[in-house]
Amino acid sequence: MGYLSKAAAAALFLTLFLVSHQTKAEDFNSLFNNNNATNSDEVVARNLAGGKCNWFRGSWVYDASHYPPYDSNCPFIDPEFNCQKYGRPDKSYLKYRWQPFSCSLPRFNGLNMLQKWRGKKIMFVGDSLSQNQWQSLTCMLHSWVPNSKYSFIPLRNGIASVTFQDYGVQILLYHTTYLVDLDSEKVGRVLKLDSIRGGNAWKGMDVLIFDTWHWWTHTGRTQPWDYIQDGGKLYKDMNRLVAFYKGLTTWGRWVDRNVNPSKTKVFFQGISPIHYEGKDWSQPSRSCKGETQPYLGTSYPAGIPQAWVVVNKVLSRVNKPVYLLDITSLSQLRKEAHPSVYSGEHSGTDCSHWCLPGLPDTWNDLLYGALFG
Repeated sequence: MGYLSKAAAAALFLTLFLVSHQTKAEDFNSLFNNNNATNSDEVVARNLAGGKCNWFRGSWVYDASHYPPYDSNCPFIDPEFNCQKYGRPDKSYLKYRWQPFSCSLPRFNGLNMLQKWRGKKIMFVGDSLSQNQWQSLTCMLHSWVPNSKYSFIPLRNGIASVTFQDYGVQILLYHTTYLVDLDSEKVGRVLKLDSIRGGNAWKGMDVLIFDTWHWWTHTGRTQPWDYIQDGGKLYKDMNRLVAFYKGLTTWGRWVDRNVNPSKTKVFFQGISPIHYEGKDWSQPSRSCKGETQPYLGTSYPAGIPQAWVVVNKVLSRVNKPVYLLDITSLSQLRKEAHPSVYSGEHSGTDCSHWCLPGLPDTWNDLLYGALFG
């Protein structure tokens, strides 16, 4: 899906409001294309952690003394993300650290996290971008207690886990591409925008980190459903941003009905960007392949992803506290941080996921700051 200027983003907010009040899906594009946008200040990432510093606005600083928190030998990294092991020749992408404009991020301390969260359960819920971040966090923790006993259950039947046994801390992954249900029925595979039966597995966690978006755009052979169900009606297709909005709204209702904020902290990962088209950073003939430096600026030329606006709109309507890990803008600048062709399990060029060690480690620095900063 495309991108928005900040000015156009507010118009999309209006569109989503109308969609949520039963506007026909086919009217979505005409409303979205309306250029009579209001002040762009209306489009603000929802940050419910408080504090005076915006950790998500800053720049990438090259630091020759900066080293990743673990290496390619971490036992939890999938070959898909292990760029150094599978031949990436450069290491400069490992030397960039995120520097917020008006403050500094709290330094990640894995021992402190394990001690303070002794006996706790942390679950990542989402697609392979959740898996990317889950593997990063488990590796970051392991690097702090390399001699500590752990158990590792690789992804099987949609669930994976790493347990740091000396601390009783369990880091889980629940793999789901849409958060809402995808069922096989007589008519075929049905994506149900108003159903989350899988949510029973998310209950009882101390921290939940949710993610979804990338699979909502898939079409043709890579589309894993045949029909969309909404309000008891089946559709062969619908505008994907409308579908995303409706599905994410169902997730928001699940949070309101099932989360006890005194027990569970809830995060949404935000929208992880892709870098398949160089025109997004003003180099039309390029992709992430062969890139060795970030986009050296503080504002990404392509603007805000439309899905980012949808996420913010949905979060504004959730009553329970949800903290947005607003990783979109800072990740847009890292066009060089993808596996590209240096992946053990991905044919072609991967400009969607991220090398490990790499960018998701910064996402977890932000998560750590939100939990303990």
